[in-house]
Amino acid sequence: MAKVTINGKEYETDTMSKEARDSLTNVKLCDDRILELQRDIAITQTARVAFAQTLKNKLPKDA
Repeated sequence: MAKVTINGKEYETDTMSKEARDSLTNVKLCDDRILELQRDIAITQTARVAFAQTLKNKLPKDA
């Protein structure tokens, strides 16, 4: 008997229709994917900063 809160209202997942439970599963999958993508963006931004610093260090000093 799991409970979920949607728009401030609590629901028992056991009493939801199959379609509602499937939609809930899809929302959770989307939320998980968004978090994964946000982590990927953070990692990529960190790498970009490092690459930009390396580039800066490799450029001629007299230019």
